[in-house]
Amino acid sequence: MAYYTDLFSPETYEAFSRSPRDVTGFRETQRSMAERVCPGDRLVCYITKLSRWAGVLEVVSELFLDRTPRFYPGDDPFVLRFRVRAIAWLPKEKAIPIHEPELWDALSFTRDAGTGGSWTGVLRRSLNRLRDEDGVLLERVIRSQAEGGRIYDVDEDQYARLLTQRIRRADRSVAVSVPTAEDEREGEDTAQTSRESAEMQGLLAVIGEKMGFKVWVPPHDRSSVLRNWTPKPGTLIEHLPLNYDETTLKTIEQIDVLWLKGRAIARAFEVEHTTAIYSGILRMADLLALQPNMDIKLHIVAPEQRRWRVFREIQRPVFSLLERAPLSERCTFISYDSLRELAREQHLSHLSDSVLEEYADETE
Repeated sequence: MAYYTDLFSPETYEAFSRSPRDVTGFRETQRSMAERVCPGDRLVCYITKLSRWAGVLEVVSELFLDRTPRFYPGDDPFVLRFRVRAIAWLPKEKAIPIHEPELWDALSFTRDAGTGGSWTGVLRRSLNRLRDEDGVLLERVIRSQAEGGRIYDVDEDQYARLLTQRIRRADRSVAVSVPTAEDEREGEDTAQTSRESAEMQGLLAVIGEKMGFKVWVPPHDRSSVLRNWTPKPGTLIEHLPLNYDETTLKTIEQIDVLWLKGRAIARAFEVEHTTAIYSGILRMADLLALQPNMDIKLHIVAPEQRRWRVFREIQRPVFSLLERAPLSERCTFISYDSLRELAREQHLSHLSDSVLEEYADETE
């Protein structure tokens, strides 16, 4: 028997709570991870944004594909499914906060974490395997909480703001969010955040070069990026070899890092290091509005603690109603820690850029 994470947003947590709780689902991009799971394994459930442990499910079937809408009406992305039995399922006011000492001080990935964000890697996505001792502890504590336990107050107004709303496009139902006034307060672009941004652009350039791509960095960023990267001759391109109109080219030229193969863009990255998190997302949206059929991978790179801010911004109604598909379906999130982890991979020159999918997270 093995233990794996099963992450729920507040929205999917509410949907699962209302259901018979006999099926859980995952995205098709997680097939390789889902195929490791066997009947008898345990899924330890965690509510993102609320940051609470919510339940334990026992897998009682093999993996199966089912596109019948179950968790979202009309367009359910969680089509890789298992039949499950709920060993314990907690109402949100009894779900256990991540920082509750009984767990925080005992779990292998949190007990030595201090105030940093390194512990979040385990909870970055569903189907990460937990250490056996962590899984056993979580199951015991969650079972005990289900049988009695204590109440952890939930601010209902704040919780309501965490719930993603859905609107109907002509072709599907899509998730949207409207950031609050507090979300929209501008942050300061300090010298430290600027240095960290340049470091991330440099890492992206290093990784892209090792994978055999040509790399574009906007001219106004090059001096700072080149303090973190010494390119081989011919890797850093001076002019984009693209046949687009002037408006599109000006938009593309401002994107923080591009990886190119020949005359085609393979991936585009925006590094968001200020609190506001607007400029890069707007550039990505502008690009898709100008060229809706452009088929490139888009990524927002930001500190882990800004993950949910990025997701909320990407799901603004204006970005969810782009012509071809919502921005949230075209653009993923990569944390600074994940990018540093990828950069330490010893065999980058032998890997396809598809390895980024293992380090990038989709909106929920």
